[in-house]
Amino acid sequence: MSTGPGADSAPAPATHDSSSAPDYSSASDTSAPDRSNGASRTFSRSTGASGATPRSPRSSSMFSSLKIRNYRLFFLGQVVSNTGTWMQRIAQDWLVLSLTGSSAAVGITTALQFLPMLLFGLYGGVLVDRLPKRPTLLVTQTAMAVTGLALAFLTLSGHVQVWHVYVAAFAVGLATVVDNPARQSFVSEMVGPGQLQNAVSLNSANFQSARLVGPAVAGLLITGVGTGWAFLFNGLSFVAPIAGLLMMRARELHVVERAPRGKGQLREGLQYVANRPELIWPIVLVGFIGTFGFNFPVWLSAYADDIFHAGAGAYSFFNTLMALGSLAGALLAARRGTARLRILIAAALAFGLLEVVAAAAPSLWLFSLLMVPIGIFGLTVNVTANTAVQMATDPAMRGRVMALFMMVFMGGSPLGAPLVGWVTDAYGPRVGFALGGLVSAAAAVTVGLVLSRVGGLRLAVGWHHGHPRFRFVPKERREEQLAAAV
Repeated sequence: MSTGPGADSAPAPATHDSSSAPDYSSASDTSAPDRSNGASRTFSRSTGASGATPRSPRSSSMFSSLKIRNYRLFFLGQVVSNTGTWMQRIAQDWLVLSLTGSSAAVGITTALQFLPMLLFGLYGGVLVDRLPKRPTLLVTQTAMAVTGLALAFLTLSGHVQVWHVYVAAFAVGLATVVDNPARQSFVSEMVGPGQLQNAVSLNSANFQSARLVGPAVAGLLITGVGTGWAFLFNGLSFVAPIAGLLMMRARELHVVERAPRGKGQLREGLQYVANRPELIWPIVLVGFIGTFGFNFPVWLSAYADDIFHAGAGAYSFFNTLMALGSLAGALLAARRGTARLRILIAAALAFGLLEVVAAAAPSLWLFSLLMVPIGIFGLTVNVTANTAVQMATDPAMRGRVMALFMMVFMGGSPLGAPLVGWVTDAYGPRVGFALGGLVSAAAAVTVGLVLSRVGGLRLAVGWHHGHPRFRFVPKERREEQLAAAV
């Protein structure tokens, strides 16, 4: 709700504010034909009406997007809500385990929470493109608050049964189908293209900070007063983001054109992504890494128990160090002003190779230390891909594109975990962990080569300040350099 008079009556003019595609290289601008309609399309940046080529700043203040009032309200609300969400995750799993004594039942709860995204995620994106984002988020956040409060009432009154938790998990999953792409695309409406990378990075830092605090608080509540109070805190925590949404000034939002209701919009969204290499290949890369490279619950628990024989304390320690690395990665990403695909490819390659190195680590302390850079590069992959895809997407299509992005990323682990778990059980944790890293690194190399070919780039090898330097440059520039040398 607006706080000033006339806030809703004077919206900013509609603008396609995120048509700028991420750079493929650090050299000059390159262009390649867009095969979606036969027209030539600039991959590195699109030009504005005046013919100028806007460029995001190479670096910015780490917290620059918080200067924007609407985003500041959103961010502060998410600080509280994300903490409650992590508390509910821990309390939910512990409650199911207490009621059934079955780890399989805990797995069913997790599957039910992810199942709606796998089944209906793309349809959620279609809805998000049609609907105004702020009212949509008010509905989804309220629905999740009601779910948490209902679980709190059932648990505190002593009437909770395991099927209640199943229904609640599925209900949260249904709300997430719309809430996730709406939140992702609403960020650009709050901050505009110039601050998008910073805002997406701060969102990730926000989530990772809650990942450190939420489980610890949940553990204290569960052992002290019971799981019901953790559910109650989560339900009440949604007051913060709902209040933030209501206090926003509509006139300060970057208004974008909404997609009209019509047939074939789901197919249109898939075709839109398929015909744009700068969208489809980052999503493919994130899909491979999410499916094979992010199965840390399988690997870290196996290393703690079977390799180092250190128990649950080591498992918790591994996760804490990775969360610290992820937080550092998010803050470093917030400081960068660009979301270049070369950064995405390099981070994905480093992530995969570090997993291979960690798989062979001979000692617990070396393995533990490697969790920090793995967290940094894993988060860099997520943030850079998220920002690059949003920046290269027309605002009217962003809900569908981000729904596909989140469906591929979030849906990958439930599909890949059984396979990775089987390999880990059959051949040992070291083989399972190394396999995940090798698949991630191979995907990074393959996608990097595809993008360089599509973007008309080639690998240039040289020296910079006495050190070897590898980078992709336009073929034309390399040919000019060779001709000049001759």
